[in-house]
Amino acid sequence: MRIVRFASPSGMSFGVLDGDGQVAQIEGHPFGTISFTGQRFPQADVRLLSPILPSKVVCVGKNYAEHVREMNTGDAPERPLLFLKPSTSVIGPGDAIRIPPGSTNVHHEVELAVVIGARGARNLAPEQVAGSVFGYTIANDVTERDMQKSDGQWTRAKGFDSFCPLGPWIETDLGALGKDAGDLEITCTVDAEPRQAGRTSQLLFDVPTLVSYISQVMTLLPGDVVLTGTPAGVGPISPGQRVECSIEGLGSLVNGVSGADTASTAGGAR
Repeated sequence: MRIVRFASPSGMSFGVLDGDGQVAQIEGHPFGTISFTGQRFPQADVRLLSPILPSKVVCVGKNYAEHVREMNTGDAPERPLLFLKPSTSVIGPGDAIRIPPGSTNVHHEVELAVVIGARGARNLAPEQVAGSVFGYTIANDVTERDMQKSDGQWTRAKGFDSFCPLGPWIETDLGALGKDAGDLEITCTVDAEPRQAGRTSQLLFDVPTLVSYISQVMTLLPGDVVLTGTPAGVGPISPGQRVECSIEGLGSLVNGVSGADTASTAGGAR
């Protein structure tokens, strides 16, 4: 099932996107039993937003060996390397990634994103994680690379408004598509030029390990998002370019890039 959050003339709602390109509106949030309102919209007539508004985005650094090597920052970590992106960094498909004033080294980072379900996650063993995963979506962990290097810690470099595109939907049943989150193709192009390519089978720490590890540190609430790391091939983006992040079974997340002076509210339309 593909869960979307969308804007229509009647406001913002959650819905289910079917194979005919229709969005069926649901009551309230998508956790638990889904109840439909009876309203349906052609996808072309609504605007897809970020499929969830998390209380926090928990990210994992250096989780692909080739990316560790390209960054030339030492050996792969012995345990998951965690950092946070604020909820205000989240934007949706089609929203603009905004380059901070004076920045010339902002990079794309395509990532598989895990959305936590109604149970939340606290002190889970890896074998318990599946029951707390609502579904999967695509993320772009946009990063100001010069700030990342100069600051030592990554909050500023990773935390700007618009630095966490998510979407276009949450897929809740990859198995029904014959897919497994443990082995999905993951790619990124900029202006149709291939930049990143890998498979989630190359993760140094897989999804059950990551969610379990994070849940030993902090409670993951329903709707929280875990970013699992990016494959090699990261590189700069600049105003006017088009970034497309794609994951097998999940579709494509497309965002343009703009300068810092683009008028917008904090977090974009989200």
